[in-house]
Amino acid sequence: METIYRDRAEAGAVLADELADLAERPDVIVLGLVRGGVPVAAAVADRLGAPLDALVVRKLGVPQAPEVAFGAVGPGGVRVLNEEIADRIDPAQVEVVVQAEIAELDRRERRYRTGRPPLRLEGRTAVTVDDGLATGATARAAVTVARRLGATRVVLAVPVGAPEAYRALAQEADQVVCPLVPAEFGAVSRFYVDFHEVSDEEVTATLGGTG
Repeated sequence: METIYRDRAEAGAVLADELADLAERPDVIVLGLVRGGVPVAAAVADRLGAPLDALVVRKLGVPQAPEVAFGAVGPGGVRVLNEEIADRIDPAQVEVVVQAEIAELDRRERRYRTGRPPLRLEGRTAVTVDDGLATGATARAAVTVARRLGATRVVLAVPVGAPEAYRALAQEADQVVCPLVPAEFGAVSRFYVDFHEVSDEEVTATLGGTG
């Protein structure tokens, strides 16, 4: 029978069990990918006794099929492209999508970091958490961003992932923790009962902001 998580909090609790060896370590910080990864990361951080922060990355969607990613962008000018897909798209269209997502990334960074210091990861083990791994483009960007921000070790933790993306990310991160890698993947939402769209307000409330 297929494993189904009740919600993102339950998925985070399952991940925390898999990450128990990192509990109470002073170098560990848990980063939730905005937006859906933040409630998962909150449960992980709580169980590990680690600080929680947010990492903003934006998926770049194919213009005619936005659910298909051709790459992602992150803070500090990080850009990750899946050349196999991006090379099939008109370069002008690629740039339109990139600029739109950079603008949204900047908006979210301003909102989520209000009253919070810039994210610093020097000497830290960054546990980067999302609610699932589909194409892997966003996760790849997150791993790259964490390294550029100085993390000495990057652990990617997701409750469920597509086999191809899982194998690819195993080459990118120092460790990938993914309790569920189903042969028949479909979509991340398939493995949750409650997979509501996480709002800006929910993210800021979870991070302890004012929203």
